[in-house]
Amino acid sequence: MNDTQRSDDSKPAPDTGITQLDDELITTRHTLATDEGELAYTARSGRVVLWQEKTEDDVFRGRRARAQVAITAYTLDGADPTQRPVTFAFNGGPGSASVWLHMGVLGPRRVVMGDAGSLAAPPYGIADNPESLLRVSDLVFIDPVSTGRSRPAEGEKAKDFHGFTADIESVAEIVRQWVTAEGRWLSPKFLAGESYGTTRAAGLAQHLQGELGMYLNGLLLISSVLDFSTANFERGGDRAHAMYLPFYAATAWQHGFHGGRSLEEVVAEAQDYAARDYPYALARGARLTAEERADAVARVARLTGLSESYVDRADLRIEHWRYFGELLRDRGLTVGRLDSRFTGPAASGIAEHMDADPSMDAILGPYAAAYQHYLHHELGVRDTGPYHVFGKDVIEHWSYKEFENAPVYVIDRLSRAMRQNPHLAVHFAYGWFDGATPFSAAEDSVAHLQIPEALRDNLEHRYYEAGHMMYVHEPSRVAQAADLADFVRRRSGRSAP
Repeated sequence: MNDTQRSDDSKPAPDTGITQLDDELITTRHTLATDEGELAYTARSGRVVLWQEKTEDDVFRGRRARAQVAITAYTLDGADPTQRPVTFAFNGGPGSASVWLHMGVLGPRRVVMGDAGSLAAPPYGIADNPESLLRVSDLVFIDPVSTGRSRPAEGEKAKDFHGFTADIESVAEIVRQWVTAEGRWLSPKFLAGESYGTTRAAGLAQHLQGELGMYLNGLLLISSVLDFSTANFERGGDRAHAMYLPFYAATAWQHGFHGGRSLEEVVAEAQDYAARDYPYALARGARLTAEERADAVARVARLTGLSESYVDRADLRIEHWRYFGELLRDRGLTVGRLDSRFTGPAASGIAEHMDADPSMDAILGPYAAAYQHYLHHELGVRDTGPYHVFGKDVIEHWSYKEFENAPVYVIDRLSRAMRQNPHLAVHFAYGWFDGATPFSAAEDSVAHLQIPEALRDNLEHRYYEAGHMMYVHEPSRVAQAADLADFVRRRSGRSAP
């Protein structure tokens, strides 16, 4: 990849009589060799000012700077902006920077870290990504406030951004500002979110369309979670236990508990049992006969890879944190939550659950190192302040006041966005070994979208033999990149380069 030019795009803020901040964007120009030819593109990376109009006693007082939000935007040189799609991408947490999608699958450069069972040693590596979505769409990666290099402005409180609605509003304003400044209102527009980023994307789609009139072409929802009750073992009743069973079965298959059976066969059996007989057995409680209970214990144990004794003592209810520590306890290992293909040494052979997620341990170092090298040495960002892959204490103090006494639920918001805009298409990506947002729970949410039957043609599903960040598995990364590019091509309504 060639870096041919750098310039500082900082622009003075408008004079409003309020304390000012300037955008801090560095421009670099590059080329990327792909199977479809060489792409010449421009990168702009740094921080932009998040503005808010200020009114006092019904009198407009100008705008005030509320935050500096880190973005990296990639635009194809020479493209017609009315034809060229643009995709706004972010990760989840809440409290995670966009480094994962940026350096894992979407951006023009990617992490080289190995995979489960064959991890590279520090300091890892970075390489061109010829499968980048940049082949078909411009890209804007957004780090919400308190993640990455995004910070509140002087005098502003970080916690004011750490909540469901506040987060959607701030990200929406960054999208609006960028689209307006770059003259992209007539570009096909997509949102790409992962994990809580899919929760954000569902709410953001409704907000952009309903509040700003910015209609979208599509959403790319990777490892989606639209109804938090599907993963709530404490307050979700027995539902979460059924939602997780197919994931447990896939994980047991991965670690050799299902003999010569195929993954598809094992998952299909678990899905069928989780849809009917398992919820019935859980709902019956003490009303199960001894024979019914014995049958249920044996079936759950066989599917999950756990012992019948453990399943019986757990009263047929397998909580996920305990499962990660229990499945391979006899081998002295714990199983990954984000990606159950990964294993790590157990801190204690008698601990109730694992002390740390071995899949997160495996990927955090490579992504943090690769991105910070890339940011400073290839994108030319000069600020050496700390980069927060995860904002400190953000997830612990995130406000869900909009859902007080109820689980977080955005199925209705996504449904409304699709009913409002019948051209809005949604691509769902699932990892068989994702224990954070398991595929069966996500499928259940999709099945409950409140949309006309005809709009279900706007939904598509892709599955990968990997986990939450399925792109850390090289065959899945290549397949997913092709799937995402195909979706954007088909749904852009344009013949973009």
